[in-house]
Amino acid sequence: MNNYFSLKGKVAVVTGSSTGLGQSMAIGLAKAGADIIGIASRSNQDETMKEIEKTGREFYQIQADLSKKTEINSIVQDSINKKGRIDILVNNAGIIRRNNAENFSDEDWDDVINVNLNSVFRLTREIGNHMIANGSGKIINIASMLTFQGGLKVPAYTASKHAIAGLTKSFSNEWASKGINVNAIAPGYMITNNTKALREDKKRYEYITSRIPQGEWGTPEDLKGSVVFLASNASRYINGHILCVDGGWMSS
Repeated sequence: MNNYFSLKGKVAVVTGSSTGLGQSMAIGLAKAGADIIGIASRSNQDETMKEIEKTGREFYQIQADLSKKTEINSIVQDSINKKGRIDILVNNAGIIRRNNAENFSDEDWDDVINVNLNSVFRLTREIGNHMIANGSGKIINIASMLTFQGGLKVPAYTASKHAIAGLTKSFSNEWASKGINVNAIAPGYMITNNTKALREDKKRYEYITSRIPQGEWGTPEDLKGSVVFLASNASRYINGHILCVDGGWMSS
């Protein structure tokens, strides 16, 4: 059974790997046997590196601004140069801006769409070409509960996460026959920097918690098993799926 979930000898690129969900997923993949290439706009990924090296796996970090399309090709080439191949791509990096819809600025809209959607499309396209040439690959996009719902005061984030589902299904339709599994994880309400404002609003925090059947918010640790599953042979026949890791939110 361990062979189904083993990532020994695999190389995974994880965006947004310096903190939170991305950091936890990178560590989870390393524990399953993968070497990790972490992409982050922050220069310091020392904590992620320390935790991954404890697993006995290698960690390489690349500093890049995913909002700039001119950097995508260099990210891909640098990643391939590090280890010679890419077997797994986790498109996790994302930002959020909050404001009433009527006051939401063009600048905030463009910033969120560039990072959360445009960079995912471009990285998937470029790394996907590398995977097609190799005849195999696993691509995992990070969606959201707002892939399915509208949310409040986050129109750009909601639009980007709805689009992630569409991209996942579209790429999957074309690449499943080429040996590449494209799927997504939709985390529920997680304790991360992105949800700090929500958790500090006592009324909303209590309301959201009351709606979660499991009765608690998730943590980055809760994504480790899911990302390993979708990155491993255990998910060989799963394509275009959005896996909700949400404590039962979507069933409530």
